[in-house]
Amino acid sequence: MADCCNHKKKVRSEEEKRAIISRLNRIAGQVNGIRKMVEEDRYCDDVLTQLASVEKAVKSLASLVLDAHLHTCLVEHIQAGDTEIIDEVAEMFKRFL
Repeated sequence: MADCCNHKKKVRSEEEKRAIISRLNRIAGQVNGIRKMVEEDRYCDDVLTQLASVEKAVKSLASLVLDAHLHTCLVEHIQAGDTEIIDEVAEMFKRFL
């Protein structure tokens, strides 16, 4: 299980890290834009529209990370005979979906 997680650490490829960081940077840019909109007293509907966009971006990123977790960590734990990972995944679904 060294290639995946030990419940506290996940080894990601450089490509995966770049993809996640790129999305996080875009989200941070969106949030900064919303802050500027508020500072400029922009109309509520415009701010709410941008907040909804950030929410979708965060959910999309969470989905990407969850998908990677299911295809790597979950598989590796089950192959190693650790079926307790199923409880962890069930809890993740309760929290994130």
